[in-house]
Amino acid sequence: MASLPVNRIKKKNIMSYNGELCIVLECLVRTPPNNASYVQMELRSIKTGAKIPVRCGIGVSFDVFDNSTKSLEMSYEADGSYVFVDTSTNDEYYISAASLADSKEFLISGTSYMVLFVEDKPITVDLPPSVIVEVLEAPPAVKGDTAGNVQKTVTCENGLQVNVPLFIKQGEKIKVSTENKEYLGRA
Repeated sequence: MASLPVNRIKKKNIMSYNGELCIVLECLVRTPPNNASYVQMELRSIKTGAKIPVRCGIGVSFDVFDNSTKSLEMSYEADGSYVFVDTSTNDEYYISAASLADSKEFLISGTSYMVLFVEDKPITVDLPPSVIVEVLEAPPAVKGDTAGNVQKTVTCENGLQVNVPLFIKQGEKIKVSTENKEYLGRA
């Protein structure tokens, strides 16, 4: 753990804010004309999953924790926790559903993910920019409904509902953005 000035804190750092561990989602230095510079951050509480907006001056320091990532395979969900397995050592790691927040919609059993560790404890999953999922339910396209950018809502294997073009059918694999849950194309 090191105390860093706020202007050296970066996205995905783990820091202490009001006695709570938080992951930095966004950290921007703002310099308005004729005013003092300030830092605007968006944090996510690791314990509750709540987003916390923070605005502070440049001279403030925060405690930032050492963190590392490890590739683990998502095994199953049990009792409000997700279980990840290190396939080389068969060690199991438990992460609470609350600390995963938006990430749990993209977790699929048997898939490897980068898990973020803080002081040798698994904290959250670092998702890739996009994931490939299979379409489980897709309503048929309506004949004549082709003017403009017409879309339909499909349900994917992980329960996620995504708006896709009319030509996507059940059983196809599609690429979905993990940031905004939008359709990016066929896989």
